[in-house]
Amino acid sequence: MKAEVASSSEKPKIPLPTLSQINADRITQLANQYWSPQTEESHLPYDAAIVESIYQAEILGSIFSVRRIMMLEFSQYLECYLWPQYRAGASRAHMMSIIVMINEKFRERVPAWQAFLKKPEHFPAFFEQVLRASVAEDNESRNMREQTALLLFLNHCFGSMEVQLCRDQVKRLVSLSMWISLQEGRRNQEFKAVPKWKKYWKAIQKKDKPELLEKLNWERRYLQRLMIKFMNILETVPEEGDVDPNVVRYCERFLELMIDLEALLPTRRFFNTVMDDCHLVVRCQLAPLTRRPEGQLFLQLLQMLKFYTRFEISDETGDPLTDRDMTLLHYSRITSLQKAAFAKFPDLRLFALANVASVDTRDSLHKHFGSLSDKALRGIATHLNLVPPEGKEHQAPHYRVDKEFLKELLISRHERRISQLEELNSMPLYPTEEVIWDENVVPTEIYSGENCLALPKLNLQFLTLHDYLLRNFNLFRLESTYEIRQDIEDAVYRLAPWRAEDDSVFFGGWARMAHPIQTFAVVEVAKPNIGDKAPSRVRADVTVALSVRNEIKHEWESLRKHDVCFLVTVRPTQGIGTKYDYRKSMVEQAGIVYVRGCEVEGMLDAAGRVIEEGPEPRPQLDGDSRTFRLLLDPNQYRLDLDRASKGKEDVYETFNIVMRRKPKENNFKAVLETIRELMNTECVVPEWLHDIVLGYGDPGQAHYTRMPNEIPTLDFNDTFLDMEHLRNSFPGYEVKVKTDDPRKLVRPFKVTFENVLRKQELGENAMDEDEEIKSIIVQPHVQPKRGPYLYNEPKKNNILFTPTQLEAIRSGMQPGLTLVVGPPGTGKTDVAVQIISNLYHNFPWQRTLVVTHSNQALNQLFEKVAELDVDERHLLRLGHGEEALQTDKDFSRYGRVNYVLAKRLELLEVVGRLQRTLDAGGDAGATCELAHHFHVYHVRPRWQTFTDAVQRDKTKSVETISKEFPFHEFFDDAPKPLFPGNSYDEDLEIALSCYRYINHIFEELEEFRAFELLRSGLDRSKYLLVKEAKIIAMTCTHAALKRSELVQMGFKYDNILMEESAQILEIETFIPLLLQNPQDGRSRLKRWIMIGDHHQLPPVVKNMAFQKYCNMEQSLFTRMVRLGVPYVELDAQGRARPSICNLYRWRYRALGDLGHVTRLPEYRAANAGLRYDFQLVNVEDFNGAGETEPSPYFYQNLAEAEYVVAVFMYMRIIGWPAERISILTTYNGQKHLIRDVIDKRCADNPLIGRPHKVTTVDKYQGQQNDIALVSLVRTKAVGHVRDLRRLIVAASRARLGLYIFARANLFRNCFELQPTFNQLVARPLELVLVPGERYPAQRAAGAAVPQELSLVARDMPHVARFVYDMYLERVRDHQRQEQAQQTWSAPGTARAAKSREPRHFVPSHPGADDDDDFQPTQIVNEVDEPEPN
Repeated sequence: MKAEVASSSEKPKIPLPTLSQINADRITQLANQYWSPQTEESHLPYDAAIVESIYQAEILGSIFSVRRIMMLEFSQYLECYLWPQYRAGASRAHMMSIIVMINEKFRERVPAWQAFLKKPEHFPAFFEQVLRASVAEDNESRNMREQTALLLFLNHCFGSMEVQLCRDQVKRLVSLSMWISLQEGRRNQEFKAVPKWKKYWKAIQKKDKPELLEKLNWERRYLQRLMIKFMNILETVPEEGDVDPNVVRYCERFLELMIDLEALLPTRRFFNTVMDDCHLVVRCQLAPLTRRPEGQLFLQLLQMLKFYTRFEISDETGDPLTDRDMTLLHYSRITSLQKAAFAKFPDLRLFALANVASVDTRDSLHKHFGSLSDKALRGIATHLNLVPPEGKEHQAPHYRVDKEFLKELLISRHERRISQLEELNSMPLYPTEEVIWDENVVPTEIYSGENCLALPKLNLQFLTLHDYLLRNFNLFRLESTYEIRQDIEDAVYRLAPWRAEDDSVFFGGWARMAHPIQTFAVVEVAKPNIGDKAPSRVRADVTVALSVRNEIKHEWESLRKHDVCFLVTVRPTQGIGTKYDYRKSMVEQAGIVYVRGCEVEGMLDAAGRVIEEGPEPRPQLDGDSRTFRLLLDPNQYRLDLDRASKGKEDVYETFNIVMRRKPKENNFKAVLETIRELMNTECVVPEWLHDIVLGYGDPGQAHYTRMPNEIPTLDFNDTFLDMEHLRNSFPGYEVKVKTDDPRKLVRPFKVTFENVLRKQELGENAMDEDEEIKSIIVQPHVQPKRGPYLYNEPKKNNILFTPTQLEAIRSGMQPGLTLVVGPPGTGKTDVAVQIISNLYHNFPWQRTLVVTHSNQALNQLFEKVAELDVDERHLLRLGHGEEALQTDKDFSRYGRVNYVLAKRLELLEVVGRLQRTLDAGGDAGATCELAHHFHVYHVRPRWQTFTDAVQRDKTKSVETISKEFPFHEFFDDAPKPLFPGNSYDEDLEIALSCYRYINHIFEELEEFRAFELLRSGLDRSKYLLVKEAKIIAMTCTHAALKRSELVQMGFKYDNILMEESAQILEIETFIPLLLQNPQDGRSRLKRWIMIGDHHQLPPVVKNMAFQKYCNMEQSLFTRMVRLGVPYVELDAQGRARPSICNLYRWRYRALGDLGHVTRLPEYRAANAGLRYDFQLVNVEDFNGAGETEPSPYFYQNLAEAEYVVAVFMYMRIIGWPAERISILTTYNGQKHLIRDVIDKRCADNPLIGRPHKVTTVDKYQGQQNDIALVSLVRTKAVGHVRDLRRLIVAASRARLGLYIFARANLFRNCFELQPTFNQLVARPLELVLVPGERYPAQRAAGAAVPQELSLVARDMPHVARFVYDMYLERVRDHQRQEQAQQTWSAPGTARAAKSREPRHFVPSHPGADDDDDFQPTQIVNEVDEPEPN
């Protein structure tokens, strides 16, 4: 998040209550008296008047002040007072208080339903009270804020369908029985279209109990009543004059509820018809609010609602409708109207006889219907069952039958719809100034969660794959737009454009990422392709003067093909020398008028030609002027020209700034093109996955036990270390063994699952079996030896997998969907690697795609795979992260090509040697083809002769083998003797292994033969990717960027394994499923293994509104867990001491400890110099200050920063190695402050230096260290640590010691954090040191420390003073030792020759944060970027 915040002054932040205010507040005093868990012993009895008083004074009285509501919710008012005391018939204030608390929990994104789930029996009564209050017309219901809160609560219930409690209540409101509210004619029309629904309707009517009928019918008519109430309120808004903003908020929230009901298939199926029958969309379109400036958001929401009411889906079956289906539906509507017009309305004879295409536009329909009388319009509408017949109006008085309404109703129903796909394809991919600064679409980062937005949401379910992709497309586009906005504002702020006296633009500053334009010209506009309206290509040249430092000039010259840049027009109004204020809107200050995106084609050379990218060096250009060839967006160009032709300004003659972006953040266009491409192609998701991805059907249908092709016998290869390990891995199973000889019971083992065999025998009757057969047949098998050399022995796994890890491995080997939840330290990567290895050996013809979120995780995984028994030639790593691989081998595309070429030469040399030893003439070692001939005509015949001789020898004499063996000379370098002569069988096996060795050489050469035919590196690398590699690894970003290229190449794979799945955006998880073309209309994907942890941090979404309102941070992995897809949760951690693990153990099902965390010496010893292995250290204000906020969300706390650094210095002084200590914090601002303090206090001190890392908790996810010192920063409000996932990550980074520095009273009262903080506050809140100890400690963990040996740190200044004195003492000791050693030594003696090695390695940069891409030049004239909270 940038420090410069657009329009921050216009949208004030919610002022958070401070701790002192909380303590002194009336709410806190009442909480202490009545419900606070801390004062439970002294609570007064429940008093309903208190609830009434709080509601009137604190909620209604404060006009729903977010600040007061936050304090009530934080005090656990709902959990400890409101819900436990709720009974049917409770007061309105009691019900409304619960509603407001639940809404606040959703606003803050903390778990909301826990209190209800503990005591669910009163929820139905509560829900009914809410429904009745939301449609009541009495005086109490006049408060629009209350009504809006009720709507919001209803929406939360519909959005929480995975919670049984909510599902049971809301599904009754949207079932088929709600059609009781339709007009009778309309209902019969619908039943005629879908006869089976009539059958269900009759069955429902028979089932209804007479005594419950009134209540049931009230529920069934509820949504219709709600819509009628809304339309009445909406139509009270006048065309001009004052309007109550609360009424506008209510209308916006109502449309949001309607959109959410329409966007879910279970709620939409019957509701869509009822809403259509109420004519809600048409009534909204005609409402005066849409024409008022206050109605802008309402209008945008209405467009979304209109889009979903006409969505391309069959409400009956839930199947997607193609463009052709939609056109046929449209035609049938028009033709039925034409038939009716022909028969009954002679005024419309012309309309009735016209062809459809000539009468289905808005204009032509207006022409035909505009002149009709009221009576004729009413007659047509009645005939189509749109309004009740004359005389029956009293049955449904809410219908409008005025002329204006009926005309709009008929036109909007019959006008031609624009194809969604056509609209999408003609949409410019680059954002323009209209979208970038539209607050309703791309809100600023200060999003409080109070208002709704015109944005799609990602919830549990989607209508179709098209809907799924479209929502993700829009959100991804807008999230990247938000980042682009920040970059543009940052660049413009740095360039400081001013208005010169002659009205030209003068730039007073400079920016690394942007430059003023010297000249800009469109140089080519190519003709449109057939069927398109936009040009096929638009090229332009832009010239800039790069009079900057060489490294920055080099960055501009290194712009690559397809890099995205932005062209900006600024017209500043401020004179030269005016200071820019980054707190105010940059658009107004700098006068940003236009923004257009473009793609770089290349830089031009002196002759005006594009410099091609390639291995040859780029030409050196003279001077500072550089011209770049750009590709403009043809769709946008067409729109701009259309505007210019209507007298508007030509945008392309105004640009004066060109801006580039960091390559890492600049891949949005490629990802958007990929999503758009997917929407234009027939998306083939495997049948067994389709419904799960959309969120429907049985969530367990893709589990391996439910798959029809479950495999009964699996070769677990080297998974089990021995037979005992295998028995322990299947607890509760009867283990049958084919042999009793213990010498033969050695790995590898094949395991047959008898229940799978039984299932296959029974077929469809398998489900009738009462009890599953829990028995396995184990069969050890000897792997044939691969040759006589020691290096021919395969590498073996040496990890003792737990039974749960084994279940995850078994599931991953079987077809279907496997979800593995891996809590911190449970060996997720080891499980992933073993699955990859086992798939490779069980199914050698299949290919596995490995995808992760970060390069670091991919490299860790890849290094471990490379260490197992996987042939190196089958490994390939795509993307730019392979440079960081900690192996001496190059696994990138070109690295693999070079490896194959080198290996080919090496093998041909071996073949040449074999030829010489056999005295066979020719040059077999020259090419793969000659080697193949040599194999067929020389090697095989000799081996055949040998086998014949062995078979003829009936005596099975040992000498025969040695005597007849034809390759003695070739294996001269093998361990001697080649044939020991102990037994015939042993010698024969050695001879066979020798032949296998030779055969393998020729097999490999046969695979490499293509490389002799393919000459270019690119062709060879493609061949490698498509044919040779069996395990291909890439990041999800690379998959999204390169999808079209991979599909074009014919890339194929059978299995996907995803690590860090819970950290990958939904769409970036989905794209890797579709990196190949379908075969015969079906996907060849057999397995999808996702490994992650949804209890740790989600994907990073920078914009708060998209993160919170749109739920964009929800990963597909998390959604599947929410849907109830079965998963394996690993249950034994081997990272942290058990005491530290207890801090987060409660968050997981049954997380245990591996033996070594209590057995190994480092876990048995205490942490040197520290009394406890974990502690919460209370940090009070220093110089009267706690947290500070120099710029929005850039939080710092000097007291905590100094305290953390003082403890780090203390640990270094007593001997702890710097690389064993990491300093973490929850805010970017604090990270920078701690680095500054380290620089000041100890960075250059050879005795202390810098810690291993100083970074944020979010950045440190996936890493660990012995000691973690964590600063929580906040002292006024809990902030984003209230997100439990962040706390879990913070607490689980340490192996041996965790020391958290925070304001204890603030965090201990937070309901969500209590399971962890209750353990933390049970220990002293003042840091307890043991100054006499040295590292490593001799004291056992948990051993008592005498009081006189420990030091209780009162506060930060006390520790800092103590550390300073201790340091001086250490320096004096060091000096005394130096002086004692400075006696004269004769030259040449050992003592004089001793070199003094530095004591430890100190990184060159604070925190040595490799992931920050630190370059010294980057901080020149730069503003620090705080992290979003």
